[in-house]
Amino acid sequence: MPDFRAFCSPATAEPTHITLSFEESHHLVIVNRADPGATVVAFDGRGHEWICELVDDKKNAAVLKVRFKQMIKPLPYEITLGQALPKGPFMEAIVRKATEIGARQIVPLESERTQVHLGNERTDRKVDKWQTAALEAAKQCGNAYVPEVLPPQKANSFIETSRGYDLKLIASLQPGAKSLKTVLAAYAATQQRAPRKVLWLIGPEGDFTPAELSLAHSAGFEPVTLGPLVLRCETAAVYALSILSYELQNG
Repeated sequence: MPDFRAFCSPATAEPTHITLSFEESHHLVIVNRADPGATVVAFDGRGHEWICELVDDKKNAAVLKVRFKQMIKPLPYEITLGQALPKGPFMEAIVRKATEIGARQIVPLESERTQVHLGNERTDRKVDKWQTAALEAAKQCGNAYVPEVLPPQKANSFIETSRGYDLKLIASLQPGAKSLKTVLAAYAATQQRAPRKVLWLIGPEGDFTPAELSLAHSAGFEPVTLGPLVLRCETAAVYALSILSYELQNG
């Protein structure tokens, strides 16, 4: 059986004992039924892990005794997903899958064809829910780095102000969109290395509008095809992140 995992925020970098939050204690002791003596990997979502022993199984304040600490090396690349908000519960599913694949940041976008528009109070609740989903996914898949889920942003503003990326991609159904292999090969030919920081935008049902695609082109985004079939946005996100991650790992 795999070791139990629990999220924590220790007060010091070298704790001898870690007391888990109510939520993490309940999940570990009640949901996962961990008994005293069980090995628990506590992690802070930023690459630090503490290999621990459960010494007090209080369901509201479980205590872990630290055996040793380790630092998990991050992936040699960082992927940011800019995802146009889908209808229904699909954004949460996208966040979970993006975490499993190794995305470092997720930016929900309100595009011209987005049918979901959030008020301030609803936005805060949604972002908290999505961040919780990322944490849960990280615990399940063993990802030591929990991606940051930013508040929703207007797509045009995000496109215009996106800076600091080696490569910016936008999934496109338009004629002339290139394959990912072609774009990565062109980057490697000019830079003599693979990109380390990549931004990939995924549009809503119906794709980004021609105006948004034109703005993205002006801002340095490369239009990339995801194949001959029209994918639902949640499928497109998983597909795009998967093939990009694979190419960067093996490039």
